[in-house]
Amino acid sequence: MSADASTADEAPADRVSADAGMTDEAPGDRVSVDGGTTDEAPGDGPVDGPPGGGYDLRLGPPAVGAWLSALVLLGLGPEAAYVTAVVSATGAVLLAAGAARERLPVPSRVAAGALVCVAASAAGVGFRLTAAGSGPVRALAVRGVTAGLGAVVAGDPVVLKAGPARRRDTVLVPARVEEVDSAPGTGRRRVRVPVLLLADDPAWRPLLPGQRVRLTARLAPPRHGELLAAVGLVRGPPALVGRPPAPQRWAGVIRSRLRAAASGLPADQRGVLPGLVDGDTSLLDPELADAFDAAGLTHLMAVSGENLSLLIGAVLMAGRFTGLGRRAVPVLAGLTVFGFVLVARPSPSVLRAAVMGSVALLAVVTGRERRGMPALCAAVLVLVLLDPALARSYGFALSALATAGILVLGPPWRRGLTRCLPQRTPGRPLRRLAGALAEPLAVAAAAHVACAPLLVLLDGEVSLVAVPANLLAAPAVGPATLLGVLAAAVAPISLPLARLIVVPAGLAVGWIAGVARLGARVPYAAVGWPAGAAGAALLTAVFVAGVLVLRRPGARRVAAAAVTGTALVAIGGHACAPGWPPRGWRFVACDVGQGDGLVLAAGPGSAVVVDAGPDPRFIDRCLRALRVRSVPLLVLTHPHADHVGGVPGVLRGRAVGTVLISPDSEGEERRLLTGRHVLAAGVGDVWSAGPLTLRVLGPLGTLPVSTRDPGTEVNNASVVLFAQWPGLTALLGGDVETEAQRLLLAAGPPHADVLKVPHHGSAHQDPDFLAAVHARIAVTSVGADNDYGHPAPSTMALLARLRLRGYRTDHDGDIAVIRSGDGPAVVTRRAGPR
Repeated sequence: MSADASTADEAPADRVSADAGMTDEAPGDRVSVDGGTTDEAPGDGPVDGPPGGGYDLRLGPPAVGAWLSALVLLGLGPEAAYVTAVVSATGAVLLAAGAARERLPVPSRVAAGALVCVAASAAGVGFRLTAAGSGPVRALAVRGVTAGLGAVVAGDPVVLKAGPARRRDTVLVPARVEEVDSAPGTGRRRVRVPVLLLADDPAWRPLLPGQRVRLTARLAPPRHGELLAAVGLVRGPPALVGRPPAPQRWAGVIRSRLRAAASGLPADQRGVLPGLVDGDTSLLDPELADAFDAAGLTHLMAVSGENLSLLIGAVLMAGRFTGLGRRAVPVLAGLTVFGFVLVARPSPSVLRAAVMGSVALLAVVTGRERRGMPALCAAVLVLVLLDPALARSYGFALSALATAGILVLGPPWRRGLTRCLPQRTPGRPLRRLAGALAEPLAVAAAAHVACAPLLVLLDGEVSLVAVPANLLAAPAVGPATLLGVLAAAVAPISLPLARLIVVPAGLAVGWIAGVARLGARVPYAAVGWPAGAAGAALLTAVFVAGVLVLRRPGARRVAAAAVTGTALVAIGGHACAPGWPPRGWRFVACDVGQGDGLVLAAGPGSAVVVDAGPDPRFIDRCLRALRVRSVPLLVLTHPHADHVGGVPGVLRGRAVGTVLISPDSEGEERRLLTGRHVLAAGVGDVWSAGPLTLRVLGPLGTLPVSTRDPGTEVNNASVVLFAQWPGLTALLGGDVETEAQRLLLAAGPPHADVLKVPHHGSAHQDPDFLAAVHARIAVTSVGADNDYGHPAPSTMALLARLRLRGYRTDHDGDIAVIRSGDGPAVVTRRAGPR
């Protein structure tokens, strides 16, 4: 959700809003970069009415047509793009010929304009697909050739952190290849095509956009629908050619000096402040990033129109107080827009806001009428024509939808909310207060409703806390952004002074981070919804039906009663449902996605953790929900990324004692455990922690080298454990496959109440081993829609034949086993999609 909006101040004639804003005073004087609305009820006027009333949406069909044509044609190939361009251009010519003979009505003229824009968009897509899909770079990529390249860095490098299966970080570098040399002595060929470089040398990290480099890369074709000529796997550092352009060096200095100025702030504040000012989230804690996502505040880190709104508003106010003329102030604001895009980097939302800002500033200079929706449509049209890849950018779509929602839904909702507030008390101050309360609520709700169908398409969830979280965070966004921008401007000149400025900015940022953490902890912060296009269409239909219902007073009362009843049922169900963590829990399989993350109760606030999943955020979230503060024993069954990648999440803020690893491991896990007491597990070892006793059952000896796949030997070397509490037992099989299971069967596995199904329920299971455990409950830790086909249908059928009660983390979420009077019982909890 992107609530790109800001509220008006006391000088509406001087306020510029980069996304949207509303004011109760002097509507005719209001300037809006993304769109300003007034009390003249623009939403109620005709779509194509005369100047001065209603939204002029004649740019809407051309913008939407260009966007949709690029979205579809990027996945169809250049031939389809060229055909679409010819057909659309022909239709536009026929309509123009009709206009020459007789005056066409407005809809026909709009249709002609839309066809022209569709033709231009289709032609642009065709040209780019042809350029990327032909030529020497694509030919070399199809053959998998290693070639020497001369390239220009096209964006900031992005670092993918290393995992146990990848010893070094991977740096993703967008670049533009300008020279290619496929073999020594063949000569260099001049080209100009986009590529994506994957490098493992840390020298790639600090490169700035515009830097020229020489490199050698093994080329491969990109995925379907990407505007790339190739993907290049690079070994070694880049050979720098010259220096980056001066503006990029200047922007890089500002970003780095802002990070240095914020380095003395608490962890949350120094991670959020650069992201709020210039989109730099390199210092942001992954756990906090997860909280921002859950609370619907991620848009604050995606620098966009709201930031530009505050910045231009401050520039205009400063221009007024310093006596600059009406013509000079927009020029200064235009330079501000250029500098903002340079420092914040041209992300989709930044580009959209910048183009709209330029349109509105041009309107200020020329004195033309200024409206938000035409500016939004113009921004979408220009950007999609210049860069068709934006048509497939979720960030671009969310930004445009949020702005459209604020412009179209915000004004009538604000007026409706204002009418709902007390009106009998006379006096202008109360009416001002009513407007001040209604405006941010209407803006946040309108942006969230507009973006919700697309968010459902992505996540399969509907956030219930996004609107209140944005309302709580809104008062701190302005001070944090403006003080952060001031610190960024001062830092290259005086770092000590910048460190003083960031202190109050940090306080405001701390409030925003606190709201994010609070929102993420709210029960039912998000509710499940059908994912994909069907879910998005269903949610849109629900919103449309809601708008139609709310237009009738009687229906509003019925809807209010229905919503109240639903809320009471949900609250009552939550109160009556088992709490989390459930009382007396002994074993929990955390929903960590495709991987294992098991928690074994070892006393109040204490637990043994067996494997940590692939991502630190997921296991940390699970342990926090279980209120685990101490981990006396951490067991890593084997060194695959889906079992040890989340180790930093276990270590985060907890006392961790001994770490057990597989005796057959080569010690890849040790680099994640620097300074920890690490031991190799031995068969027959017994460990005790509170009421829990753990016995090591495997691995049993060295198995023959597998001919199935290289990972099988590592899987079969997994640590196998038997866990016992008073009244409950569990067998944890790691990822052992058929060969190791047969050895365990020969040794005589103990009976257990709970079986953690080995290897995420893969097809490589020994039926006799699973039957010999005599378990009553089977728990499969597996990620939804994984690429491995886990769990195998044959394994699920086998568990059913053995009459085990089966539970899966991809379906059930976190799975807790508790002790009850009738034996072990299971409580599950959905904590969010993985």
